Amino acid sequence: MPAAFSDHYEDKYLRKILRDTKTIAMVGASANWNRPSYFAMKYLLDRGYKVIPVNPAAAGQEILGQKVYASLDELPAKADMVDIFRNSEAAGPITDDAIRHGAKVVWMQLGVVNETAAERAEKAGLKVVMNRCPKIEHSRLAGTIEWHGIASGVISSKKRAL
Repeated sequence: MPAAFSDHYEDKYLRKILRDTKTIAMVGASANWNRPSYFAMKYLLDRGYKVIPVNPAAAGQEILGQKVYASLDELPAKADMVDIFRNSEAAGPITDDAIRHGAKVVWMQLGVVNETAAERAEKAGLKVVMNRCPKIEHSRLAGTIEWHGIASGVISSKKRAL
């Protein structure tokens, strides 16, 4: 059964995607430290992925030291994965952009499901994951505690300087 019609993904499928992916375009990346996209981007960067933030409102700025681009068309390199941090409706046109861009994977974040877009992506030869977070799946498959958010670097037992 194609991923587009599934709400369950085999660990083998997710592992292969995460192992084969080197560059991720994160559409909807935020510079706000308490947004989920910021935590996911930080985690993925810390694990050796190249993450390129895509956010038209922040184009030209930097998030976590990475230059922000307005669209996939402007990226300096091809992304293996397009990670969608936008709503389900917006995932449709972003998926079409990912197909044109030549991405290998469209990954829709938690709460983001667009089966019509997923079907188009799969017909174009892309792998699709919906309603999942690569940060959570990576840490779950790696067996680390970070998936709870504990090792985010924000919470610390060290006393802050006054």
